[in-house]
Amino acid sequence: MRHKNQRGKLNRTSAHRKALLRNMVTSLLDHEKIETTDAKAKVLRRLADQMITLGKRGTLHARRQALSVIRDESVTRKVFSTLAERYRGRPGGYTRLIKTGTRVGDAAPMSIIELVDRPEQSATAEQKA
Repeated sequence: MRHKNQRGKLNRTSAHRKALLRNMVTSLLDHEKIETTDAKAKVLRRLADQMITLGKRGTLHARRQALSVIRDESVTRKVFSTLAERYRGRPGGYTRLIKTGTRVGDAAPMSIIELVDRPEQSATAEQKA
């Protein structure tokens, strides 16, 4: 039975899917906000949360596990220093999905996936107030 197994394959081979998700998680952790399709964002959310949890753990083994997924060493340093401190007290749920409508070319449902408690978010909220 395939109950609760509706996400994950993205109609790609395993090597293509692995490369896609590695690139996307690196971009998300670097820029802290990216726009992609709903299906990709839902799969990406799980992997991004795992990387931040590894950063919070902070051990050498966790760093090596994160480096096996994240494609840029500077992003890994950011995860283990900046993001680990930002989310130290949060037990999970480091990402947020915001549905933005459909893409013009093929009407694919689009989403913005971003890290919660971003500094830019609070700065723009202060300017509006």
